[in-house]
Amino acid sequence: MPQFLFQTDPSQDVASLAVHAALPARPGHYDELRAPTDSSGAVASGAVASGAAASGVTRLREPWPRFFELLGTSGFADLDRRVDVVARQIRENGITYNIYADANGSARPWSLDLLPFVINDADWSAIEQGLCQRATLLNRVLGDVYGPQTLLADKLIPPALVFGHPGYLRPLRGYMPPGGTYLHIAAFDLARASDGGWWVVSQRTQAPSGLGYLLENRLTISGMFPEAFKELRVQHLATSYRRLMDMLYKLSPGGASSQALPHTPPRIVLLTPGPYNETYFEQTYLARYLGITLVEGGDLVVRDQMLYLKTLHGLERVHAVLRRLDDDFCDPLELRSDSTLGVPGLLQVMRAGNVLVANSLGTSFLESPAINGFLPAISRHLFDADLLLPSLPSWWCGEAAAREQVLANLPGTVVKSTYPNNMRGGFEPVIGGAVPPSEYAALQARIADNPDAYTIQKYLPLSQAPSWSAGHIVPRAAMLRVFVIADGEGGWNVLPGGLTRIASREQQIVSMQRGGSSMDTWVTTRGAVDTFSMLPVQLRPEDIVAASRPVSSRAAENLFWMGRYTERAENDVRLATVALTWLNSDEDNAGELFAAVDALCQRSGLMPAAPTLSVRMFEATLVAELAGGPTQGGVARNLGALAFAAGQIRDRLSPEHWRLVVTAHEGFMRMASGGKGGEPGVPESLPESSSESRSGPQSGALPDPLPMSAPDVLRGLKSLAMQLSAITGSQTDRMTRDDGWRLLTIGRQIERLSAMAGLLGALFRRNAVLGDSGFNMLLDLFDSKITYRAYYPGRQEVPALLNLLVQEPANPRSLACVLNVLRKELARLPDTVAGPAADLVRLLPEDGVGASLADLCRQSQSQSQGQTQTQTQTQTQGQYADVLALSAQLEDAASALSNAISLRYFSHAAGHDQTLSA
Repeated sequence: MPQFLFQTDPSQDVASLAVHAALPARPGHYDELRAPTDSSGAVASGAVASGAAASGVTRLREPWPRFFELLGTSGFADLDRRVDVVARQIRENGITYNIYADANGSARPWSLDLLPFVINDADWSAIEQGLCQRATLLNRVLGDVYGPQTLLADKLIPPALVFGHPGYLRPLRGYMPPGGTYLHIAAFDLARASDGGWWVVSQRTQAPSGLGYLLENRLTISGMFPEAFKELRVQHLATSYRRLMDMLYKLSPGGASSQALPHTPPRIVLLTPGPYNETYFEQTYLARYLGITLVEGGDLVVRDQMLYLKTLHGLERVHAVLRRLDDDFCDPLELRSDSTLGVPGLLQVMRAGNVLVANSLGTSFLESPAINGFLPAISRHLFDADLLLPSLPSWWCGEAAAREQVLANLPGTVVKSTYPNNMRGGFEPVIGGAVPPSEYAALQARIADNPDAYTIQKYLPLSQAPSWSAGHIVPRAAMLRVFVIADGEGGWNVLPGGLTRIASREQQIVSMQRGGSSMDTWVTTRGAVDTFSMLPVQLRPEDIVAASRPVSSRAAENLFWMGRYTERAENDVRLATVALTWLNSDEDNAGELFAAVDALCQRSGLMPAAPTLSVRMFEATLVAELAGGPTQGGVARNLGALAFAAGQIRDRLSPEHWRLVVTAHEGFMRMASGGKGGEPGVPESLPESSSESRSGPQSGALPDPLPMSAPDVLRGLKSLAMQLSAITGSQTDRMTRDDGWRLLTIGRQIERLSAMAGLLGALFRRNAVLGDSGFNMLLDLFDSKITYRAYYPGRQEVPALLNLLVQEPANPRSLACVLNVLRKELARLPDTVAGPAADLVRLLPEDGVGASLADLCRQSQSQSQGQTQTQTQTQTQGQYADVLALSAQLEDAASALSNAISLRYFSHAAGHDQTLSA
């Protein structure tokens, strides 16, 4: 092991410290940090001498000496702190990468190494030229395979390899995409051999991932080393994203009109599989950065060979789709009929030339490693030139001669699946050298049984990049993903950087799914640094007016329910807190008030729908339900639903807003699983399911011994209440006041109207509110006690109570105020073919709350014929019939309004917005 950097001789310069403290790369691997000298002691090519190096055995490669010199006066001693800052920034920004096979939960924080992966301009020039040539070649292959198929006829590609691959889409035979561009974004995975040469290991031609993550990596790591980033002249990235958008505008069917009317550009959407996809974070991030709408398949619909986005204003034409959805899921009518992720009729719109899909469907067969073995010959046939960047030697076992050639030398190869892992017997790569000799015969037999499914590539020892790990520099196997973007005119632009992935310390296979990490990729230049920004230099007034973002129906629905679940969670927390506080007080907790509280808790899901035998059993059961995780209802379930709704619209939420939602859910789940107090914290991952929950007590049964007491739960509830207040503040003060926010507000107010009307009815139903405890409890549940004491000091009268909680328009917790907010926001919603927004307002009372204070204060007769003595004792003062009627009326109005909004704006279940067929 190398010595700790902090214990080295302080007189040495930092470059020498790095030489002595860094572990060298494994034999046979290219060392990205250190370069050996030749036998005479001369510095090898690509390295510079460190003045304090003692023996001349090794030197640092450029530009690492200058990089380390620019660390500042604290030098290496500060790097561990910067590692912590990077990790904290990733958590705070909510950057995640979903691990499908992880039993502990799917969402994990993105892994980012502190040190960058550095490429000099000479290497980068060779990479650029080689990848532009290769992208042109692949696009030509696609044009031929879906067109004249001369390459197949000339036996340059085996027809069985193309037609037998699930990625070849027969419905698109003869289809020519706009501009003849099949590949709009191509990604190539590169590795450096031991001699320093670059090889293409694989390509991603279907829906390449990484453009969002590499941008986040750049923003994070460049901030950790600002002096080095500037002095080493690292190329910026923004121009590539601008060129991507320019290309999509140029090739989309609306491109011509956008030249005449720049303020009405074509509508571009990013099609995502949804929040459970492994790279969902970067999809939301990329959509926000590019300024395009993030959509799922259900947000789009086909009409008359046109593609439309379902929005609150109706159907809006979509001209281009930047997809992150795999080919076979994109159209259930012509591809996978069991897919619910795609858009029925999408291929029909493509063939009609009415939408640009980037990348074009049908490109995934080029991702097969078997294709690489045929590209050199195709390049010589089409271009009369060899590939500038070579592919790893590859042999498709579907060819008998190739199979016989390589089977005898399995230890020096990697056995890969010809087809995707989830199709036609796909499997994970197998390193031949890691297979015990006793198992070679079995592996050869499997290949012989199904040779088409196997491709064998030469094993390439990956170069090893320097990685900072707890006071040491350790080598990690690295692979670089570079992105090539079409310009729409037959040319290509290479993004100056890329997504560098490194293996875990114990592995040589680079895979984020297997615990790998990533690095920011720095391409240095001796020329000018491109400082272009995505922000336009000039923006016309009409461009500003037209810059509003559409609100899709799905986003609107999730915003609506996000508002409802936030309010519902707050109401449940307040009810549980008030109930537990009251049960542990010296106040009388028997009689009608106890019955009212029991009914409210059952209605909210805080208690099971079962008879309660005693006050103490009620308390024990309530604590058990709160501390037992999600049940059929209650706090945990509503927090989970809130997190789910927020997760569907992460592109519309700030990182801080999203983090508040996640930490509130996670903190309560920790309390529910036995943690004391439920203090908030930053989670390692989102909770996977309700596997840690406990069932509540059955009817009449005592709960199991409790790990938590009522005071413990109360502390957790108070902590959660503060977090929910912060979420409410983010929704109220930090979201754009568009139609989506309006529906969030309406959802919150509908939930508040229903809850408060229910509270009012429950405590007035049997006059439980007439006692001191019931009177104060209703004020607490309406969160209006301080206001009441300020308005009516020293008085406790029902008319004053009803005036504040029902009629007072200045009290945000009064029914009158809630109704006023609803009327105002409903009137501002867009009109649809189902009718004007004013129709929704008519579902509410016309003026005020629909009842006067005098009517609400009137009591019915105190006693009627036939009442029992017990009934006489509990109802001697009569019922407030108008209060109960108003409560029922407003609950019904809230329900009717919610249903009407759903049908009109979310389901489009009226008139021409019917979306049940294509």
